[in-house]
Amino acid sequence: MDTPRHKSGTGTRSPILRTPKYSGSSESTWSFGEISSEESDSTGETAFWRTPRETLKENGGTLNRRKTKVSVKSDMGLRMIERWSKLKRWGDWNSANRWMMRVKLKLKKRERNFSTSTRRLYRLSVFMIGFCFVSIIFLFFSPSTTYTSSSLPDVHTLGSYIPVQPFLSSSSTPKSKAQKLKSDPIKWLKENSHNRYALIGPSKSWASQISEWRSPRPKAALISLVRNSELEGMLQSMRQLEARWNHKYMYPWVFFNDEPFSREFIESTGNATKAECRYEVVPEEYWTMPEWVDEGRFMNSLDYLGTIGVGKGWMVSYHHMCRWNSGFFFRMKVLEGVEWYWRVEPDVHFFCNINYDIFRFMRDNNLKYGFNMNILDDARSFPSLWSKTRAFATANPHLLHPDADLDWLLDEGEYNNCQFFSNFEIGSLDFWRGEHHRKYFEYLDKSGGFYYERWGDAPVHTLSVGMFSGKGESWWFGDVGYQHGINRMCPGGREGDCACEETGVDEGFYKLVPLESPQRKPRDTCIRGWLGGEWVRKREGWERESEVAVGGDGFGGYVLGGGVRDEVREG
Repeated sequence: MDTPRHKSGTGTRSPILRTPKYSGSSESTWSFGEISSEESDSTGETAFWRTPRETLKENGGTLNRRKTKVSVKSDMGLRMIERWSKLKRWGDWNSANRWMMRVKLKLKKRERNFSTSTRRLYRLSVFMIGFCFVSIIFLFFSPSTTYTSSSLPDVHTLGSYIPVQPFLSSSSTPKSKAQKLKSDPIKWLKENSHNRYALIGPSKSWASQISEWRSPRPKAALISLVRNSELEGMLQSMRQLEARWNHKYMYPWVFFNDEPFSREFIESTGNATKAECRYEVVPEEYWTMPEWVDEGRFMNSLDYLGTIGVGKGWMVSYHHMCRWNSGFFFRMKVLEGVEWYWRVEPDVHFFCNINYDIFRFMRDNNLKYGFNMNILDDARSFPSLWSKTRAFATANPHLLHPDADLDWLLDEGEYNNCQFFSNFEIGSLDFWRGEHHRKYFEYLDKSGGFYYERWGDAPVHTLSVGMFSGKGESWWFGDVGYQHGINRMCPGGREGDCACEETGVDEGFYKLVPLESPQRKPRDTCIRGWLGGEWVRKREGWERESEVAVGGDGFGGYVLGGGVRDEVREG
């Protein structure tokens, strides 16, 4: 049989005339001769064809060289070399040697392109990535991703944190499906705040940070309306709030001013925090008297308010500020996309470590407004505010919240002048942007009361929250030690976490009311009226008139004392 070796001419192949033949004896030698087709089929002899297009019969088996030639996989390559190694005795036959060399070069080229060390590094990298991914999945779905060690003091128990909020329903009260799904704020605080995040302790672990991926970081900012001249006071507020809280959460600061900020102010405040700082000038239309206000009447009002001693009532800029805080701060362009805010005034004090994310707490519990103190203000500064508010509510009953709570603000149907102390204010910007508050503010603004009288943003915000939000959508941050001027709040039961002496829940709530003001005192202190329940229960036989007659303030007959650590009983 002619053996195809190479093409010679069109469509023809020249035969190999001679090929090695092995006799099979112990003293055999290699010889060359012609081999017939019968000899090539003999089992006692071995025939090898140079061309890879044919097959070699070896010990009864068939080796297909076309398949092995194109493969560079290690197992197949080793098998090929093992079979070819039997032909080493044919060292003088160039065809076998060349074929072995081609296979070895293929394998070496493969190793050069992708060495063993590279493969090991690749496999290790794949293993590490897979391990990290599985760990993240495990921690993400694990129910115990927060610290629950009993060795950590629970600073949020009822006896050491704050009293039960009045809107928390008891277990016997039927609840709707939506109420059942809503988070319990007390439970949230117990599960999400602990001393492991305290200032003197270690920073958050990576496991805790991964667990917070379940609820993304709130879009929030710390905001302040401040003048260049108040730089030192602003730095005082920033240093304490950063040390007590924001160094752990890095929420940005946004500063507002009715004039451009000085370079000194920008550099000093920027150096006081690692968080981002933004500086915004209030637009002129938000800081000027509107065209419908009679300027002459406004000037007469300034003289009158100064004469009778209404605080800051003679300052034009103070009227602008109250109007801006009441209806424009949430419209500032720099706050577009921001959903939560914390208002920080210059020269205030924060006494306690805050061991949880306040903005996350507000969002997760569907809260709209948070405050720290509930006080009285001088009734002479807003004599017509309630009549205007009542007229608006009568004309727009559809805007009122179905679960609105105004009882604590009214005595015999009249506004008792209680209000949230708004220089500490944490809230939802979407609440203020809503139709209800926007229309309420526009109604008040058209009446001119921000200039003819001295309507403050505190009573406006208080009445708005009372009318347009449910009772369960506001929160008293009684665990945050805070002081602004002569008003101070310091919780009890937090030794080691607070640098202040404990105060009562209603201590000095009427400090801002001057003696000459014809202020009628409410039936209960403002915070107790808001809390309700056991907090307003009086001792049997106590009478306010008798206490006032002997020089008391008429608020000393409560069963529960004024300390935050007092136990609370359901009434």
